[in-house]
Amino acid sequence: MNWLAFRVLLIVLVVAGSAWPQAPTRRLTTIDALKQYPGFFHLQSVLLRGEIDDATNRLQLKADEQAIHVILDEGVATKKGAVEVRGVLIDVGRLEPGDPRVGGFAEGRDADRWPRPGEELFVRISAVAEVPPSATMPSVRAIALEPWKFDTQKVTVIGNFRGRNLFGDLPGAPGKSRYDFVLRGVEGAIWVTNLRPRGSGFELDVNRRVDSDRWVEVTGTIVRERGLVSIDASRLTMAKAPQTIEAPAESAVPAVTLEPVRVVFSSPTDGETDVAASGAIRIQFSRGLNEPSLAGRLRVSYLGAPADSTLPFQTTYDGANRALVMKMIQPFEALRTVKVEILEGVKAFDGGPVTPWSLTFSVGG
Repeated sequence: MNWLAFRVLLIVLVVAGSAWPQAPTRRLTTIDALKQYPGFFHLQSVLLRGEIDDATNRLQLKADEQAIHVILDEGVATKKGAVEVRGVLIDVGRLEPGDPRVGGFAEGRDADRWPRPGEELFVRISAVAEVPPSATMPSVRAIALEPWKFDTQKVTVIGNFRGRNLFGDLPGAPGKSRYDFVLRGVEGAIWVTNLRPRGSGFELDVNRRVDSDRWVEVTGTIVRERGLVSIDASRLTMAKAPQTIEAPAESAVPAVTLEPVRVVFSSPTDGETDVAASGAIRIQFSRGLNEPSLAGRLRVSYLGAPADSTLPFQTTYDGANRALVMKMIQPFEALRTVKVEILEGVKAFDGGPVTPWSLTFSVGG
C-alpha cells in the first residue's frame, strides 16, 4: 500500500470511529433547553435533574425556576428531594390525536383544538434516581445537568472535541465566534466559545470530523443563554481521554422521522426584478444546518445557460441566525435572469434533510 492510500484509509477509519459514542445515547439537558428547542428533543431520550412536585393531579419536574409536566411509566415511583430522571420528551403538537404515546394528555381533548408544536410538552419518565454526590471538580456532565450551579463561575473541564456541532450533540449554536465548538464529556455536551482551538503543537479544525478523536482541557467562565450552556474560554490545552464508564441501559426510544428543513426567507425574493448587480444573496432556514454539508450543493447560474456553466461565489453561514450569505466573485451581468439552487443532500445539525429549493430573479440595467 502506497503512502497516499494509507493516509486515505487512516482518515476513513478515524472518521468512522470519531462518531463516538455510536450507540443511541441519552441527552443530558435542562428543562429550559427542552422548552427552547422542543423540535430537537422530541422523542429523544433525555436525562434531567430537579424535584418532582406531586402537589397537583399532574406531576411536574421543577428546577431552576422552570417546570415541565411528567408522566411515570408503570412501576416507576417518585422520590422526595433532588432526583435524576431518565425519560423521553413528548411534544404533543408533533403527534397526531389518538397517538398512544400521548397517553393521558389526550383524554377529553378536542382534536380540532390540538396544540401546536412546542405548545405542550411532557416527559415520559422511565427511571428516577437520587442525585449522586457532587464531584470535587466540575465536569461536562455536571454542568450540562445543572448549569445554574456554575453560572458565571470559572471552571476547568476535560472533554472530547466535537467541532462545530458536527454530530448534532446540541440543539443550537451560541454564535459568539467563528471558532465556537462543542465539548462532549463521557456524558453530556456544552459549547466552548471565543477561543480558537489551537496551541503549542496542535491546531483543531471546527469543520473537520477527523479532529474529533482529540481530547482537550478547557478553562473559562460558564455562560447560559437561550437554553444553551457554554464556556467563555480563556485557556485550552490537549488532554488524555478519561477511562469511560458504561452508562446504564436506556429504555427503547420510539423512532422519530426528522422534520425537513425549509427556507423561510430569501433576499432577493423569488421573481424579484431590478436586483443590484453586486448584491449578496441571503437565505434563512427554519432550523440550523450542518455547515459542511453545504459544500458542493449550492449552485448559481444564469437561466438558460448550460448545466455546467455556474457562477463562482463565496459563502458565509451564521449558525446563530440560521442564515446563509452568498457573495458573488464577480457582479452579475445586467438584464440577466439568475437562478439560485440548494441541491439535495444538505443536512440540518441534527441530521434532518434540507428540502431542495431554488429561486430566480432578474438583474437591473
